[in-house]
Amino acid sequence: MPKRIPRQIPEEKYTEVFAGLRSHRDRALLAFWVATGARAEELLTSTQNDAYVGEQTIGVIRKGSRAFQELPVTRDAFVWLRLYQEEAWKKGVPRGRKRPLWWTLRRPWRPLQYDAARMMFNRANELLGANWTLHDLRHTATFLMLDDPDMPPVYVQHILGHKYLSTLDIYNRPTRDDIITAGLAHHARQQQRRENPPPAPPAPAYNPDSLNVLFGRHFS
Repeated sequence: MPKRIPRQIPEEKYTEVFAGLRSHRDRALLAFWVATGARAEELLTSTQNDAYVGEQTIGVIRKGSRAFQELPVTRDAFVWLRLYQEEAWKKGVPRGRKRPLWWTLRRPWRPLQYDAARMMFNRANELLGANWTLHDLRHTATFLMLDDPDMPPVYVQHILGHKYLSTLDIYNRPTRDDIITAGLAHHARQQQRRENPPPAPPAPAYNPDSLNVLFGRHFS
């Protein structure tokens, strides 16, 4: 059976979705999902003690193995997290090292669940007329990491929590748009070469110094 190529959210579309969010909590969530590549439900397992600002990592419970794992995060994501926390604590959201990191926005305060997070993301989609999913954020993070030539794929595998490196093969398959774009660029380069051929190389000539030595007189 053919495997479907994962969907990557283009940067401009991601910016539109981000701008459509209504709270610092939602912006922090989106930033963490794209930075870590964690599954949506995995990020919701983090406690306030799991966000290590100094080390720039966040701890999550993996979906399959239920193992605890720390994941690298961008500095921008922690900025949005801090804005969310300061705002939430002022409203009375429970605070404590073992308390959940993500909470509902209104009383009674409850830990944020996957269904509520999905509905939040869907509302932002509806404003834009888009149909991105929370799992597309994980795919987007994967593409961003694999596009970095200095990022070894085996590290990407461990960050994603995949058991086998071969599971990344699906991300190496070009999309239709990638193929069309590359093909058109090829034709444009060929046309450029035909219209502006490179100059002919200079004709070979004897070295004057060699002639002077051979005939015993000066040639210029």
